[in-house]
Amino acid sequence: MARGGKAAGGNTGLWQWLGLAFILLLADQFTKILILGYYQLGDSTYVTSFFNVVRVHNTGAAFSFLAGASGWQRWFFTVLGLVAAGVIIWMLKSHPGQKLFSFAMACILGGAIGNVIDRLAYGYVVDFLDFHWRGMHFPAFNVADSAISIGAVCLILDELLRVRKTR
Repeated sequence: MARGGKAAGGNTGLWQWLGLAFILLLADQFTKILILGYYQLGDSTYVTSFFNVVRVHNTGAAFSFLAGASGWQRWFFTVLGLVAAGVIIWMLKSHPGQKLFSFAMACILGGAIGNVIDRLAYGYVVDFLDFHWRGMHFPAFNVADSAISIGAVCLILDELLRVRKTR
């Protein structure tokens, strides 16, 4: 391992993480294209007693935050996603050898870009995974949201492990 956590051989590590982000982006966009092609807004398919496939349009952020705003949120969250993508790419370039950290960043990057594409193409994010239990519904989400959530959990884990290591 070279200084600064960079893998020997230059940007090999960076491309590995960008590749993971791209695979997540493709999975996200592919599933959303299927939903848009086969479901009308509001359609739902029962899968199990706790899971449905639905078609929902989210004009806000996580948990429909700001979904009722007048439209400015589309551009705000688009710019925020693009800025985050730039920062994440810079961080990946700086730390490609830190595997858990880079995995987390790649997951967040793929998810963020997936949702930015939706906002630019449709004006909303396509959500379709609907989990429920005993009359309570978790807000519908998508593959991009899942990748972002997994990335966030891995970032927390990475930091906890880093703090533990320094003791």
